[in-house]
Amino acid sequence: VMDGKQVAVLAPTTILAQQHYSTFVSRFGDFPFTVQVLSRFRKPGEQKTILKELREGNVDVIIGTHRLLSKDVKFRDLGLLIVDEEQRFGVGHKETIKRMKKNVDVLTLTATPIPRTLHMSMVGIRDISVIETPPEGRFPVQTYVTEYNDSLIRDAIVREIQRGGQVYFVYNHVKRMARMAERLRLLVPEVRVAVAHGQMNEASLEKVMASFYEHESDLLLCSTIIENGLDIPNVNTLIVYDSDCFGLSQLYQLRGRVGRSHRIAYAYFTYRKDKILNESAEKRLQAIKEFTEFGAGFKIAMRDLEIRGAGNLLGAEQHGQMAAVGYDMYCKLLSETVQGLKGEEPPKQPETVVNIKADAYIDNSYISEENHKIRMYKRIAAIDNLSDKNDVEDEMTDRFGDIPIPTCNLIRIAYIRALASSLKMTEISQRGREVRMKMQDSSAVAPRTVMILLNENRKVLQMGSSHPPVFRLRVKEGEGPETLEAVQNVLERMEHLQQNESHG
Repeated sequence: VMDGKQVAVLAPTTILAQQHYSTFVSRFGDFPFTVQVLSRFRKPGEQKTILKELREGNVDVIIGTHRLLSKDVKFRDLGLLIVDEEQRFGVGHKETIKRMKKNVDVLTLTATPIPRTLHMSMVGIRDISVIETPPEGRFPVQTYVTEYNDSLIRDAIVREIQRGGQVYFVYNHVKRMARMAERLRLLVPEVRVAVAHGQMNEASLEKVMASFYEHESDLLLCSTIIENGLDIPNVNTLIVYDSDCFGLSQLYQLRGRVGRSHRIAYAYFTYRKDKILNESAEKRLQAIKEFTEFGAGFKIAMRDLEIRGAGNLLGAEQHGQMAAVGYDMYCKLLSETVQGLKGEEPPKQPETVVNIKADAYIDNSYISEENHKIRMYKRIAAIDNLSDKNDVEDEMTDRFGDIPIPTCNLIRIAYIRALASSLKMTEISQRGREVRMKMQDSSAVAPRTVMILLNENRKVLQMGSSHPPVFRLRVKEGEGPETLEAVQNVLERMEHLQQNESHG
């Protein structure tokens, strides 16, 4: 704005746009900015005046819903577009945003990126910044996934009301909402129930939300209209009915509506009694239960990426089936295909066979859930460097506790295989007290590297005169972890020396 440019803030719902408008006006009250909002809460005459001032450059910051993407909205000089809750906009909307102006800076904000956006950031098509530090004095939301039970729901509502708080009850069946409101009034007669959904007219919706904000009602029975960005710090209990019917990012966004003050908040994701959940719904509910810490939205999005797939980078699908190969393998295949289309030859590395006497598996006592175990096997198999190895170890320790020796061995073998492949080794095999490391050919390793390596390890390492060359490493018999560590040390040193040679 100080450079004479205009700023547009795009929000997915009228309520959120109104909230942003209030925040902008209060925060920039001392600045010479003109802030306006364009939404259905504005009368047609007011909208016309705002559009005229926007065209003439008299509005510095315009906040609005999809209305901002209409053809009659013209800017004098748009410099920055901020898209809040990016996951709520479809591909068509995003294409309109792109066409608005080629030289506009675009900042998209979301707690849970859609799979395609996240994937684009992972492969470097988009830049990504992650804010992990929560506001001071906040607590993680206590999350429960359970069958719907009247007595449990009553207890949750009464407990919140007794401490002076308010409750969101998300019920996404608009036609049956009046019946559910009556049911809740009978269940907790002492509680003042209000109803809000997107099919209400502007005046009624604004009135209901304002009265709830002023604490004139205790419980808001609502659709997912509250999903995006609403900030009412006094609401610290959330109950979601039929939570198995919601998407993973929706569940996370809904949970984000509570816990916005110094109080501990509670979220109850319920499903109907005796209902058999499908596999995808089970995965989603397990993920929302599992990731409760601050900044979990990024992990939630990664899990969503694996459940739903990355989508079509050049087409309209924002998600797609990719579970068969896993995210890391998908990225690898995509990268190779892109290189091929560019006419570049993907680097050919030998598939290294590692055969070392060591227990290497994930035990049931460590990870009992079969889906989690398969996912971790995929993650381990995709280890490509030391950073990947450390990430896998950090994730496993964080989620499942201290890593047992057989699983440590498995991770180390995957890392050794990746190291050996990058060094053009075809086989690493143990025979008794000797580990043989077979090179692809004699040109795979620099002569100077060989000399330094043999000199540093003269007591335990030898190199045969065969073709292709074979390194022989003496180890203690029957000591799996120690053998793996010895092999890893030799390979890491070899890699370091090779890098020095290429840079020298």
